[in-house]
Amino acid sequence: MSYRRVVITGLGCISPLGNDIQSTWTAALAGESGVGLITHFDTTDFRTRIAAEVKGFDPVQSIGRRLARRTDRFTQFALEAAAQAIQDSGLSIDDGNRDRIGVIIGSGIGGVGTLIDENLKYLERGPKWVSPHMIPMMLPDSAPGYIAIAHGLRGPNMTIVTACASSANAIGEGAEMIRRGAADAILAGGAEAAIIPIALAGFNSMNAISTRNDAPKEASRPFDLERDGFIMGEGAACLILESYEIAQARGAKILAEVIGYGATSDAYHMTAPAEKGEGAEICMRNALATAGLALEQIDYINAHGTSTKLNDVGETQAIKATFADHAYHLAISSTKSMTGHLLGAAGAMESIFCVLALQHNVIPPTINYHTPDPECDLDYVPNEARQQELTNVMTNSFGFGGHNACLIFGKV
Repeated sequence: MSYRRVVITGLGCISPLGNDIQSTWTAALAGESGVGLITHFDTTDFRTRIAAEVKGFDPVQSIGRRLARRTDRFTQFALEAAAQAIQDSGLSIDDGNRDRIGVIIGSGIGGVGTLIDENLKYLERGPKWVSPHMIPMMLPDSAPGYIAIAHGLRGPNMTIVTACASSANAIGEGAEMIRRGAADAILAGGAEAAIIPIALAGFNSMNAISTRNDAPKEASRPFDLERDGFIMGEGAACLILESYEIAQARGAKILAEVIGYGATSDAYHMTAPAEKGEGAEICMRNALATAGLALEQIDYINAHGTSTKLNDVGETQAIKATFADHAYHLAISSTKSMTGHLLGAAGAMESIFCVLALQHNVIPPTINYHTPDPECDLDYVPNEARQQELTNVMTNSFGFGGHNACLIFGKV
């Protein structure tokens, strides 16, 4: 079987830094933080009162009043990011190609906000008050379903749920479908809208999230010795993946190539990473093998970098185990320091940062890095963006359940 090359031709996003690609990228290069006090609900009784919320997004303006009433917030984000990506790609969808264009959207939690709201209606007012739209609104596969309906895409359509690795897996599996000829193009990405009371309470109970309420913009500090947990984020990010030959034939602007993908399991613990990062190491090695690259050919890693004690040390150990001496010559940054953790949408958002880094030869920083951790002793591009010639870049995504995904992107 001959395998086809896969390229990226369009990007779209809704993020805590901005509601499109340009504003999000500009803010990231400036080292801005999207974290602030939670406005979605009253946080008086919570230990954590901060998150990275999407700001100024009007679903009615984006998708219309009728659809906005029938969709969860995560689907609304996905629809907007998908529309941006399609427009950016210049891809014309018609009866000649719609059967060969698919949608894969990752989401760790899906429409959990709708489920909680409708359950409260049921408990307070009875079963007759539950919305007839509740079931499709809460399903994680509502996002790709509605995107397909909106744009008439009849190719493969699915959701991948691997916690915080979901959208990285969506991109990797979408690329694999194109490689083997199951589709000509895939709109791949992720969406999440889980900044709700029950999720915040759950993460607080796990001691997983920061309680630095007095300084929200300084709370997410990956690899810093004084980190105290991650910051919940929300949003969506979508990429158009296409067969290189087809994209070239239609004169598309090609932003980058998907050249490597790895997916593994820690098989260790439901919430803690393997102690020495073995699963993550194997995942990176698998991605390098599929890309056919030597260790020294990776210039930059957009790290999973959550700002938790265990993850940052485990990822650092995995990078050193994978890259040996080259680990100390790699530029590594965590954009979660600015966006917070978009959970199931994180991998797609960070893939977009990788593509933009390749396009502009500039690496977004890890902000709030002030006190080095002796166990995290690599180059984390602290506090300021860095100009650097880039050829091949990697991004890591690790999820509860021991799910690991690694993607490698290259210049074309």
